Amino acid sequence: MTDDGPSTSARGARQEIRLDGMGGLRRTHGCGEVGTGLVDQEVVVAGWVHGHRDHGGVIFADLRDRTGLLQVVFRPDASPEVHQRADELRTEFVIIARGRVMRREEGNVNPELPTGEVEVEASELRVLNSAVPPPFPIEEEAGVDESIRLRHRIHDLRRPPLQRTLEMRSRLAQVFRRSLCELGFLEIETPILAKATPEGARDFLVPSRLQPGEFYALPQSPQIMKQLFMISGFDRYFQIARCFRDEDQRADRQLEFTQVDLEMSFVGVDDVLEVLEEVTWQACKEGGGVELPRPFPRMGYAEAMARYGVDRPDTRIQLELIELTELFRTSEFRAFRGVVDGGGIVKCLPVHDADELSRGDIDRLESFVKKELGARGLAWIRVTGDGTWQSPIVKFLSDAEREAIQAASEARPGSLLFFQADSAARANAILARLRVDLGQRLGRMDGRPWDPLFVVDFPLFLSEEPGELTYMHMPFVAPMDEDLPLLDSEPERVRATHYDVVLNGVELGSGSLRNHRAEVQRRILDLLGYSKEEMEARFGFLLNALDAGAPPHGGFAFGYDRLVMVLSGAESLRDVVAFPKTQRGQDLLMDAPSPIDRDQLEELRLRIVRERKGQ
Repeated sequence: MTDDGPSTSARGARQEIRLDGMGGLRRTHGCGEVGTGLVDQEVVVAGWVHGHRDHGGVIFADLRDRTGLLQVVFRPDASPEVHQRADELRTEFVIIARGRVMRREEGNVNPELPTGEVEVEASELRVLNSAVPPPFPIEEEAGVDESIRLRHRIHDLRRPPLQRTLEMRSRLAQVFRRSLCELGFLEIETPILAKATPEGARDFLVPSRLQPGEFYALPQSPQIMKQLFMISGFDRYFQIARCFRDEDQRADRQLEFTQVDLEMSFVGVDDVLEVLEEVTWQACKEGGGVELPRPFPRMGYAEAMARYGVDRPDTRIQLELIELTELFRTSEFRAFRGVVDGGGIVKCLPVHDADELSRGDIDRLESFVKKELGARGLAWIRVTGDGTWQSPIVKFLSDAEREAIQAASEARPGSLLFFQADSAARANAILARLRVDLGQRLGRMDGRPWDPLFVVDFPLFLSEEPGELTYMHMPFVAPMDEDLPLLDSEPERVRATHYDVVLNGVELGSGSLRNHRAEVQRRILDLLGYSKEEMEARFGFLLNALDAGAPPHGGFAFGYDRLVMVLSGAESLRDVVAFPKTQRGQDLLMDAPSPIDRDQLEELRLRIVRERKGQ
C-alpha cells in the first residue's frame, strides 16, 4: 500500500462485467425522495451501489445518490436474470433499476434513514458502469489522512458531508443573488486578466503571448473595476467573483477563492451596513438554516483590540483582556519595564475559577505560545484558596503593583492571571489566541449559538517603522471626514471608513467607503510613499476616472468560502471547496501546478531559471 491508499493493482483491476446502456429507462425519483407516499407505485432510481448483501439468496443493495440512500431488493423468484445481474454488483458500481415501492417488514425498518420504512423490489436492472473499489469508505467520516482524500477527491466528493456543504454553497449563491437583485443591484462581470495593483498580497501573474515581456495579473479582488462602475453611473453592482492571492496557505485561506462583491453609490457607512445586515441575515436564514439575532451590534476597532486583542472577536467567550502598561511604566520589574520603555505594552488575561488548570497545564500553555505563537514566555500568577499569590514573578512586584493588578483584574481565590509584555501586535495576538483556547476548554461561553458583529472605525494607516506609513487594508479607503485635517499633521491618528462583518470570531469580509475625490486619493498615495510618476503608472486610470466626476461610494466583499465554513461547522476551507489546494498550493487530484513543455515557454518568451543548491 502506498501513502495515498491501495494502488490500482492492489485493489484489483476493474471487474469484467457486461455493461448496459440505459435502455430507455429514465430516473423518476432521487434515492432519498422515495418514501411511504409512493408505496405500491413503480419508480426508476439510479446511483452508486453503497453496499451489497446476500441474505439467503435475496440480494439487498443500498443505492446512493446525492439525495440519500435507498434499499433495493432483488428476489430470485421475481426475475432470475435480474437476480443474477444483481449478484455481480460491487461497491460503487453505477446502476439504474425499475421496481415497485414496498413497505419494509416491521423488524426491518431502519429509523436512521429517511427512506428506512420502504424498499424497492426490482424488476429490471441495468449496470451502467463498473468501478474499482474505493480507497476509503464513502461515509460521513472518512477516517483517513487528508492528503489521501484530496488525491482521491472524486470519491471524497461522494461523501454526504461534502455533498451537503456544496449544496449549501449553491443555496447561498441563489439567496445572495435574489436578495441583492431585490435591493436594486446589477450583476456585472469584471475581467479575470487584469493589471497588478496593491491589494495586500502577491499577485498571480500571467504572461502575455501577444505582448512579449508583459504580464496580466489575476485579480485579488474586483476593487478598482467596481469603483469604475460607480463612476460610470451604474449605482449598485454585485458579482460572485473568483479571486486569486499568492499567499501562504492556512485553514482559512486558499490561493483561489470566491467572494460576494458589491458596491453602492451616494451612500454613507450606515447605508452600506444596513444592506450588509439584510443580505447576511437572509443568506444565513435561507441558505444555511440559521436565523441570526438582529440588529447586529457594532464595536469600534480600538475597543475590540483593548478588550479582546483581536479585531474579529468572538464575544460569546466570557474572558477579556486588561491593559497594565501604565502600571509598569515606572516599575522595578525589569522584564516588564524594559518592554514598556521600548514602546511595547503589558496586557493580562484574567481567568477566574481556574482551579482545574494544573501547573502542568500552565507549562504546556507556555510551551504552546512559545513554539506556535512566537511568544518570549508566559508570565502567570495563581491566587490560591487562602488568597496567596503563587508565581515566579511575584517577588519582583511591589505591594502597590500587586494591589493595582488585583484591582484591575478583580483577582480572587481561584483566579489565574496570564501576562504578555511585548509589542502591541504580538502581545494582543498571543493573549487573544489564549483567550479563545481557554474559553472553549473551560466552557466560558455565554450560550449564544451565533454572534454577528460589525467592527468599525479602523485606523487608515499602520506605522511599521517610525515615520513610515503603510495602509491597513488598501490604499483606496476613504478617511472619516472629521479626520481629513489630520492627514497633514498626524496621519497615524486618521480613522478609516472601514468596516468588517464578523460571525463567531471569523471575519466574513471587509468593506469601506472609497476616496471619491482625486485630491484626497493623491494625498494618501503620497503619504504611502508613491511619487507622482508612480501614481500615474500604477493608478493613472483610476485617478483620471475620479477627476471625471465620481460619486461618494462604498462597498464590501464577503468571503463566500468562509461563510460556508462557519455555517457548516467545517474546520477548514478545504472542506467547503470542491477542488481545493493543499497548504503547499498543490491540487493533488489534477497534479497542479505542473511543468510546461519547451515550446510553450518559447512561445511566451519565457525561460526557467533553476535555483542553485545552497542558495
